[in-house]
Amino acid sequence: MSEEIKNMFSVIARKYDLINDVLSFGIHRRWRKNTVRLAEVKEGMRILDIACGTGDLAFEFKKAVGKDGNVIGVDFSEGMLELARIKAEQKGINVEFINDDALNLPYENNRFDRASIAFGIRNVDDIITCLKEMARVVNQEGKVVVLEFGTPTGIFKFFYKLYSKFIIPLIGKLISYDISSYHYLVDTISKFPYGENFLELMSEANVFTESKSYKMTFGIVYLYIGIVK
Repeated sequence: MSEEIKNMFSVIARKYDLINDVLSFGIHRRWRKNTVRLAEVKEGMRILDIACGTGDLAFEFKKAVGKDGNVIGVDFSEGMLELARIKAEQKGINVEFINDDALNLPYENNRFDRASIAFGIRNVDDIITCLKEMARVVNQEGKVVVLEFGTPTGIFKFFYKLYSKFIIPLIGKLISYDISSYHYLVDTISKFPYGENFLELMSEANVFTESKSYKMTFGIVYLYIGIVK
């Protein structure tokens, strides 16, 4: 991951939650809740949330695993992690947040029941390596969970393209005063291999016995779940 991208996320960190609410009309909360449900997270489980940002998905996981479960959030942006720790303290939720590399996770094999990455895998330098690392730290028949943007189909695709091209950068500029970061967001989404193409990458990684995808909100977002060999 380039220093430029790391710095970009640090710059927008303090406005990140607000912009997420505005851009998704608050629907991102439902996406995360559905992720926890479809990943079949249960009490007492051990979860690793990669590219955790300001911690929202990690907090949802912690609610599901309860006091006997354990959740660790990792991210390359210290600015994001600083906010995640503040939110954890304010919410009274016990989640550990650590600055680590998604392509070289400092955890032993089979340590976790689930490993997740939400809206972050399109930013890694090597998707296959990231999937393999996530699978490595998950126990056999555990799950790797990937939540990422896609592109809608049908008539909604036209309106979404207009929204992405014009509205997203404008809102990014008005709230965070940083239009370049949200041009980067739109660009990476448009180039990302979603749906069947991402499932092919999961198959290429050769670490899953089964993988499936779930389309959310007309295909704006996809959830991918792989069962580890």
